[in-house]
Amino acid sequence: MAAVSALFGEKLACRRGYKLLFEGLDVTARGGRALLVVGPNGAGKSSLLRILSGLMAATDGAVRLDGAGAALAEHIHYLGHEDAVKGALTVAANLGFWRQVLGPDGLDVEEALEEVGLGGLGRLRAQVLSAGQKRRLAIARLLVSRRPVWVLDEPTTALDVKAQARFAAFGRAHLAAGGILIAATHAPIDLGDADELRLGGAAR
Repeated sequence: MAAVSALFGEKLACRRGYKLLFEGLDVTARGGRALLVVGPNGAGKSSLLRILSGLMAATDGAVRLDGAGAALAEHIHYLGHEDAVKGALTVAANLGFWRQVLGPDGLDVEEALEEVGLGGLGRLRAQVLSAGQKRRLAIARLLVSRRPVWVLDEPTTALDVKAQARFAAFGRAHLAAGGILIAATHAPIDLGDADELRLGGAAR
């Protein structure tokens, strides 16, 4: 895992259309400690995560990593609302694609599928998976490629209690290895002692 000790967002602002979601926002996420982003719908949680991941430009401000020599995107795993699963491909082919794109330096495909509870399903077309199984397949991307920063948008959506506990264990292991984990969530995740960033704004 690359040596990245912290992620910083400095004086961030985000405007969507005519609405200013936030401005002057400072974000600090340090290795070994989770940062939970909370707040009502419409407060800008998803937009903030996309900015921190380098997937969307901030209206103002900047994002930087402490200890990283490469581009922001090369250090980050982003898991959004969409599972990014192609139904026409097999379960194993979906995960194999992401392993090649993100870097094949983590678990191999079959090992990762076993870890997320999809062992033995690799030959199935992904279109037959349930919503929870598709989410677990998306989470498996975190395991096949080692990246120091995880940015996660409602990562436990559609997961049952057992799968939520398994995901939390992955998160704790990532933090124990010095990784950075930033998650927007409405549901509690057992990640140990965590920092919290609360965004305001009226619910939609």
